[in-house]
Amino acid sequence: MSQKRSYKQYPKEFKEEAVALVREQGYSVPAAAKQLGIATKMLYKRKEKVGSGGAGEVLAEDERAEFKRLCKESKELRMEKEILKTAITFFEKEMK
Repeated sequence: MSQKRSYKQYPKEFKEEAVALVREQGYSVPAAAKQLGIATKMLYKRKEKVGSGGAGEVLAEDERAEFKRLCKESKELRMEKEILKTAITFFEKEMK
């Protein structure tokens, strides 16, 4: 007479809040798990799953536009930095 073990199901929001405690509020995984009354192993797995899953997410249209703008701005700033470096070396030679 074997009985199947039933596992407690947690809503998605609860899982996200649990991971947020660790990532954003600085709790350790064991402390957060104890405070929430869940298994430490479950929180470690959930944290790892959220961390690895974030890389494959699709950006929203406004996020994509912001990303493109920031990339363009970054490229321009790098170019300006190189120009300033060149100017500094030129003026250092002229001063000598």
